[in-house]
Amino acid sequence: MARVCSYCGKRTESGGQIARRGLAKKDGGVGLKTTGHTLRKFKPNIQTVRTVIDGAVRKVRLCTRCLKSGKVQKKVRTPAAT
Repeated sequence: MARVCSYCGKRTESGGQIARRGLAKKDGGVGLKTTGHTLRKFKPNIQTVRTVIDGAVRKVRLCTRCLKSGKVQKKVRTPAAT
């Protein structure tokens, strides 16, 4: 299953990491030299949460930003009868 937020559509993005060596000119060196490029992935923090959607309780996969901002209503757990 893909790592995608059901609400905002946030998904895994790819980007680059640049490896450098040397000392910056502003610090008295001759400048930074690039020694390599690495492709990497930026993965969103996806959580599976039980939410109330159209009056029914469903499990959805949400990013933590949507969860913290209150964009969905979490299921309220009722206390167990004793």
